[in-house]
Amino acid sequence: MSRLFVLASLLSVFAIPTNAHAWSANANVNLDFCTSASTFPAQIAWCLSFQTTVNTVLTDTSPGAYDDPFFLGWTAFVPAIPVDYSPSTEANCTIGSVECVDRVIDAMYTRWGPLDCDHDAVFGLLYLRTTETYRYVVNDPNYFLDNAFVNHEDAVFADYYFRAFDAWQAGDTWAVPPVWRVAFESADRNELTGMGNAFLGMTAHILRDLPFVLYSIGLTTPEGESRKPDHDKVNEMLSLASIYTMPEISSRYDDTADDGDVPHTTLDNDATLVLIQEWREEAWRMAEELALAPDYTSRMAVAQAIENRATAVALAVREAYLYNGTSNAADSSSRDAFCAAYIAANPDYAAQGWSPN
Repeated sequence: MSRLFVLASLLSVFAIPTNAHAWSANANVNLDFCTSASTFPAQIAWCLSFQTTVNTVLTDTSPGAYDDPFFLGWTAFVPAIPVDYSPSTEANCTIGSVECVDRVIDAMYTRWGPLDCDHDAVFGLLYLRTTETYRYVVNDPNYFLDNAFVNHEDAVFADYYFRAFDAWQAGDTWAVPPVWRVAFESADRNELTGMGNAFLGMTAHILRDLPFVLYSIGLTTPEGESRKPDHDKVNEMLSLASIYTMPEISSRYDDTADDGDVPHTTLDNDATLVLIQEWREEAWRMAEELALAPDYTSRMAVAQAIENRATAVALAVREAYLYNGTSNAADSSSRDAFCAAYIAANPDYAAQGWSPN
C-alpha cells in the first residue's frame, strides 16, 4: 500500500482536536476542521503547513528534491500554555552531558545488533539512526537553547523504549504498555510490512511515551520560560534524520518500504514529517494536561486517555500495514529473504560508527 495514501488517511482520521485542552475527548477528528470558524491556532498552523507542503512538493522536480525534504516548523508558531516550574523527577543523565547520548547509542546497538532480520529491528534501526543524528547536531553547543537539558530528555526518552523492549524480550508482557504490545506482537508474528513496523514504533514512542517523559522532566525552566522552543527544534533534527532512515530500512530490511515514494518529489517524506510533528505537538499538549491536572484522579484520567489514544492509533496503523494479499503482500516471505541476503552479504552490518555527515 502506498505510504502516502496511508499517511493521508492517518492525518485525516487522527488530526489535531478543536480545543487544546480536549485531547482526551477527541480521538477522531476529520480534516473538515480546516474550514471551521472555531479552529484552534494549532489547527490553523497545521492546515497551513500541510497545504504549503503539498504545494511545494508537487512543484519541486529538482534532482535533489528527495534528499532535501521540505520542512516547515509550524509547531514553533503555536505558543505553550503557562505551566509552573517543576524540577525533573528523572535521575538519568541529570548533568546532561553528551556522554549520556553516547551511552544511549551504545545501549541501542546492544539491543538492535542481535535482532538480524527480526521485524523489531526496523524500529530499532530507525531509532538508532535518529539518535545518532541527534548526537551529530549537538556537537554544536548552541543547537538548542539548553543542550544539556535536551540530552537529559534524550536519555530519559530512550529508557522508556528500553524498558518496554527488555520486558517484552524477557516475556514480562504485564510490564509492557498496551501500545507497545501491539507493536512487539505484530513484529513477532511477522504480520506487518517494514513501514508498518516503523510506524507502530513511532506511534508508541511519540504518542504514548513522550507525554509522560515531558511531564516528568518538566515543561518550564527555573526562570519560568517554556521549554517548548527546544521541543520544536527537535523537529528540525528529525527532518535531517529522515533523509537517511527510510532509504536504509528499504535497503536492509524491506525493499518495499519506499514503494510509496513519488518520483522527483519529497511528498511521502514530507507527509511523514507533518504527521510526526503533529504527534509531537499532541504529546506536548498532553504533557501540559498532566501538569495542569488539579488532582491525582484528574491526572490519572489524562494518563489513561494517553494510553487509549496511542493504542487506538496503533491499531489503525496495524490494520493499514497488515500483510493481506490485496493492499499489501500476502506474507513476509519476500521481505525476510531480502533481509537474509543483505545480512549474508554484509556480515559487519551492525558495526558502530555511523554518522550523517
